Amino acid sequence: MTDASGDWASWKPENAGGPPRLGYTWVSGGLGVGVRVLITGHEGYLGIVVREVVAGDGHEVTGLDSGLFQECTLGPEPHPIPTLSEDLRDVQVEQLEGFDAVIHLAALSNDPLGNLSPDITYAINHRASTRLARLARDAGVKRFLYSSTCSVYGASGSDDLVDEEAPLRPVTPYAVSKVLVEEDLHDLADVDFSPVSLRNATAYGFSPRLRADIVLNNLVGWAYLTGEVKVLSDGTPWRPLIHARDIATVFSCMLTADRGAVHDQAFNVGSCDQNYRVREIAETVQQTVPNCQLVITGETGNDARSYRVDFSRLLSAIPRFRTAWDIRRGAAELLDAYQRYGLTLETFQDRYTRLRWLADLGTRHVIGKDLRYLSR
Repeated sequence: MTDASGDWASWKPENAGGPPRLGYTWVSGGLGVGVRVLITGHEGYLGIVVREVVAGDGHEVTGLDSGLFQECTLGPEPHPIPTLSEDLRDVQVEQLEGFDAVIHLAALSNDPLGNLSPDITYAINHRASTRLARLARDAGVKRFLYSSTCSVYGASGSDDLVDEEAPLRPVTPYAVSKVLVEEDLHDLADVDFSPVSLRNATAYGFSPRLRADIVLNNLVGWAYLTGEVKVLSDGTPWRPLIHARDIATVFSCMLTADRGAVHDQAFNVGSCDQNYRVREIAETVQQTVPNCQLVITGETGNDARSYRVDFSRLLSAIPRFRTAWDIRRGAAELLDAYQRYGLTLETFQDRYTRLRWLADLGTRHVIGKDLRYLSR
């Protein structure tokens, strides 16, 4: 979705008819105005959105990214920001000095990608993330916002809402790696270093660094390109969803939230009214994309990853936060972007699906099996 000029980067939630995005003006006891922030993974799907929202709230933003997904752009290129072109595994303490806060988004970012090579998943998502936090603490960084996931709840075993005190039952290497980092952050927390784990619901919505391998983005793409909304499970699993811009708003608010309200805690990021069954998500897509059919094959059975999430704790830390998006509006935004920017079936499957894109980089000998560049 764009403004009348067609420039995605100038679009703001205020232009979209939702409630105004919250800023730092109403919180107290945080880091204050003009925080100097390092955002890892700033070239990724969430990173592009988070960096714009955080900068728009008056903070000084620098990015750190290895650049694996810089070519995966749909629509206009995002505005450039100061960047450290670095593999997360190679960051040095000197590069972190002078920052007030780190927003750590960089990771192998979904379950199929994590299953491709569990060893690489743990090397990047767990060990490199913990190392980054330790170096940040040594460099004098005050607040460390870690992008975790509601996938840590895995198979909750019931339809009851799970809160942050619920047992963690991760069922994939990706989710396990997130649990391990949360535990390590707890051990690193002290009077000067304040880590916060933000367990994001499943993201959706348009970003210029598009991902097609997350549920709503994927279903809208298939419906638009093939005329069919296909669900391989039986459609019964629960998923909590949240728009990328709502996630970005939470991260920005957390930069300046009162330390006593957030220090060394985990927060589910989303809203209770956006817990959906997969079938509901697919039906919303069918109602949004003209002339498409809904097909629920059930061939993969009942997905073990099923959980409904409670988000009350988030409101205790940033009490005025409300999500500005729901999946109906998000599906319409995605359809508009896919049409506007000429999405094709080939790019949808190859360029905007993380696993296939990395496989292609490997086939072209751009990166090795460890996902490092072979030459630069």
